[in-house]
Amino acid sequence: MRETPWQQAPAKLELRPDEVHVWRADLQASPASMQRFQQVLQPAEQARAQRFYFEHDRRRWTIAHGILRLLLSMYTGQAPAELNFQVNDYGKPILVQAEGQPELQFNLSHSHEMALYAFSWQRQLGVDVEYMRDNIAYDELARHSFSPAEQAVFLALLASQKRGAFFKCWTSKEAYIKGRGMGLSLPLNVFDVAVAPDVPVALLASREDPHEVERWRMSVLEPGPEYAGALAVEGPAPHIHCWQWNGIS
Repeated sequence: MRETPWQQAPAKLELRPDEVHVWRADLQASPASMQRFQQVLQPAEQARAQRFYFEHDRRRWTIAHGILRLLLSMYTGQAPAELNFQVNDYGKPILVQAEGQPELQFNLSHSHEMALYAFSWQRQLGVDVEYMRDNIAYDELARHSFSPAEQAVFLALLASQKRGAFFKCWTSKEAYIKGRGMGLSLPLNVFDVAVAPDVPVALLASREDPHEVERWRMSVLEPGPEYAGALAVEGPAPHIHCWQWNGIS
């Protein structure tokens, strides 16, 4: 399944139980916006950003996580700087919410100058975006990271098809393991996703638990030129709305 075009979000935004909202954001900002992003981060987050060696990495991390707090604030009504997180056993962040409130699930991915965010009520989900670099040994990396079934399909493709197919497979696998919240404790070779250009993106097989195939839905996201993206959502196929982040109002 493919996403709908990126749109301007309405002034009154509602996330319904059968929906997933995906946001796209550019990781460049004015000095005033940078100051606002830094202000909403907690001291531990500010310190983490400063540990990056390169300035562009500090900037991207600060913007990506500042926007995350502002978006979470929109959905929860809480002040962005007052939001708190905990992590599961595998390090996936979870929003701390009052007992009895519906769980707002979220996921963030950023690569180069682009970030994607996904939000839903109650349903686990994962999102991935990748900058499509050309200096990659696609066959070698596929042999290292793809399952045997995925490798067989990928290595049989024409050279002209491999760039798109590689990132289709890679982002789908990343979105799925992020949705599961298990990180790389879930080996990449124990499940198969669609690889061929003419096959819709999907989880095709899981040797860890065959029922996972029925449990998850995947969608291709098209963040922009030179980027690839994918979304994995637990449960029935959701209505997906794709919004463009246009800065701090």
